[in-house]
Amino acid sequence: MTASETNPTGGLPQPHTVELGLLVTPALDDDVVRSLAEEVGEELARRYPGVEWQITAERDLLVSPPARLADVFDTARTRMLDRNWDLAVHVTELPLRISRRPLVTHTSRTHGVAIVSLPALGLKQSSRHLVRTIADAVGIFVGDDTNSGGRVRGSDPDRIQRRWVELTSDVDAADALADAALLHRVVAGNVRLLIGMVRANHPWRLATSLSRTLVGAVGVGAFAIVTSDIWRIAAQISAVKLAFACLATVSVSVGTLIAVHGLWERALDRTLREQAIMFNLVTLITVGFGIAVLYVTLCVVELAGAWLLINPSLLSEQIGHASGLGDYLRLALLAGALATIGGALGAALESGETVREAAYGYRPQNSR
Repeated sequence: MTASETNPTGGLPQPHTVELGLLVTPALDDDVVRSLAEEVGEELARRYPGVEWQITAERDLLVSPPARLADVFDTARTRMLDRNWDLAVHVTELPLRISRRPLVTHTSRTHGVAIVSLPALGLKQSSRHLVRTIADAVGIFVGDDTNSGGRVRGSDPDRIQRRWVELTSDVDAADALADAALLHRVVAGNVRLLIGMVRANHPWRLATSLSRTLVGAVGVGAFAIVTSDIWRIAAQISAVKLAFACLATVSVSVGTLIAVHGLWERALDRTLREQAIMFNLVTLITVGFGIAVLYVTLCVVELAGAWLLINPSLLSEQIGHASGLGDYLRLALLAGALATIGGALGAALESGETVREAAYGYRPQNSR
């Protein structure tokens, strides 16, 4: 840190340097983190023109989930001291809470660390919204309660400037703000938290990465649509049984992926069980989304294949009545269900890392 010097004209102190460490969850890609660091620096410079900001960004999970808020603060502070930063902000993908209320940001002047919970932002995880949230959390270090606005609010910007000098010069202020937290309401906040966790987990990536699962599924589906016994079963099965068969195959596939690759979190510590439950819900939604997309894709492929390969007169002869679009749809749904079971068997061949990325909070060890 660079100590401030008095302006010869008697005005505000000359711009001084604040070294800010930005510790970002590996859920965000490298290019996103680099862009985030630049935008945070620009936003802070706009709000506090008397400060020169040096932003150092690192991707790191910091603590293995599930984890307590105190553990996150302690680990972030240790990293801050190791790097000799003045302050640190940790953007985490952990669903943190205080008294069952989802935590958006928590700034501790005692630790010199601010925590920003990415999932607590819900669907508003755009770069601009995240930048403003980080800047708001940093502003609390000096008692600035600007709410994502322009420059420092209030009639005394000199006071904020002096607070930055005091903070980065280790000068204690009598009115120092020790801790401040931004919380969501319990019900709406928890729903928003769950939605944010699902978004942060990128469920669409699982649907596009299960290549071995898709190969196994297509093989079973191809066999199903050329088998006359499957045609007759599809024509005679009731709508309720067909719907149950489709739901059951998707459920079995989801359960197979979770069980084979050990995606289910277990927290022995009672204080972490709620966080583990949230992790498991997001994992279930992510895997379920991936398998549902796989099933719908297979049904479309089966319908196209049946329409191109099976002559209506041949299908009518096998099922005992005039065939129509409904018969092709039922055949596609049943063949897709059987193909999804084949996909579940193929899922056992997927690499552990590919599938475990669907588990909320899992990140490779070399993600830093």
